[in-house]
Amino acid sequence: MLEIHFEGEMGKETFELGQVEVFSSRATAELRKKESASGTEITYLKDQSWGTEFLSVPAAEVPFQEIIKTTGTILSAPGDETVLTAKSSGTVLFSGNKTIIGSAISAGDKLFTIAASDLTQSNPEVMYLEAKATYEEAKAEFDRAQALLPDKIISEKDYMSAKTAFEHAQNNFRVMAKNYSEAGQSIVSPSTGFLKNILVSEGQFVQAGTPLAHISKNKKLLLQAQVSQKYFQKLPEISGANFKMAGHPEVFSTKSMNGRVVSFGKTTSAASPFVPITFEIDNVGQIIPGIVVEVFLKTEAKEKSLVIPLEALMEEQGLFFVFVQTGGETFEKREVILGGTDGQMVAIRRGLKAGERVVSKGAYAIKLASASGELPEHGHSH
Repeated sequence: MLEIHFEGEMGKETFELGQVEVFSSRATAELRKKESASGTEITYLKDQSWGTEFLSVPAAEVPFQEIIKTTGTILSAPGDETVLTAKSSGTVLFSGNKTIIGSAISAGDKLFTIAASDLTQSNPEVMYLEAKATYEEAKAEFDRAQALLPDKIISEKDYMSAKTAFEHAQNNFRVMAKNYSEAGQSIVSPSTGFLKNILVSEGQFVQAGTPLAHISKNKKLLLQAQVSQKYFQKLPEISGANFKMAGHPEVFSTKSMNGRVVSFGKTTSAASPFVPITFEIDNVGQIIPGIVVEVFLKTEAKEKSLVIPLEALMEEQGLFFVFVQTGGETFEKREVILGGTDGQMVAIRRGLKAGERVVSKGAYAIKLASASGELPEHGHSH
C-alpha cells in the first residue's frame, strides 16, 4: 500500500494510492512487461495524459432508447422562406452587394430595381405619372367640393362622388409610388434573413409576377428522415433524433433544438420504398437547408442498457475495443460487443461491467503508448 503524507502551513493531508507493484531491478520490470505484452495491462503515465486531451468515464446502466439509423435532409420550414417577385415588367438591375447569395438581409433592404423606361406597354413610369395626375385632379375636385358644400352650392351626392373618386385615386397613387423611383420599381426585402437563392440574371427581362429571389429567415428548419417501411409500426413511438453532417464531428439533438415531430408518412409510393418522418427544429446557426445528414431516430426509452460514449471505441479489423482504466496509470485493452447507438452513446452487450471506467478521450494516445514497447523510467518526467 502506497501512501503519501503531506504536511504544510495549511495542515496535514494523506493520499492513499493503493497497491503499487515494486520491482527489485529494471531487468525484473522488463520481464514483467513482456509477460503482460498480450495487452492485459498498459502503462500510461499521468504526465503523458496531461499533454493530451484525456478523459475517462464509468460505464453506466441507463434507460436506453432503441435506435433506427437512416439518412435525412435539412429543409426550410414553411413560412420561414419568402419569394420576392417583380411588381412590374422590365429589366432586372441588381442593387449593391446585398445580391450575393448568403448575404445577411434586413427588412426594407433594396435588392433589385425593375427598369422599364424603354417599354411602350405597361411602363411603370407612365403608369406612375398617370396615377399621379389622376390623384392631383381628384384632390383638386374634392377640395373644391369641400369648400362648396357648406353653402349648399353642390349637392350631398356630388360631394360624396368627389370624395370617393379622391380616395380611390389616392390609394392607387400610394401603391404606385411605393418603392418607385426615376430609375424604376424598387424591390425590397419584406423580412430579415439571408439571401438563399437568386432566380434571375442582371439585365434579364421579366414579366410582372416573375420570381426573383428566395429570402430565408433561417430561424426554423425541418429535419426530414427517410425510414425503411419495416419500421413503419415504430414511427408513432419515435420521440426525437440525433443527427450529424458529413465530415462534421458534432452530433446535434432535436431535443436541445426545441425539436418536435410534425408529421410522418402513412404510406409509401412507387417511387420510394421509404416512409418520411419530419421534425421541426430551431436553427442553431451552423446548419443550412439542403444538406444531407446521418440520422439516429430515437424511440421511447425502454429497459436499461450498459452504455459508454461512442468516441471511446477503437476499431481494428472489424472488431471493437475500449481501454479500461484498472489503476491510476494502468489500462487494459478489452474487446466489446456492441448494441445500438444514438450517435453519441453506444450500448455494450458484452465485455464491460457497470462502473468500470473507460477512456473516452485520449484512447488513441494510449494505443500508441501500448505499441511503443518502451518502459517509463519513472512516474514523472524530468
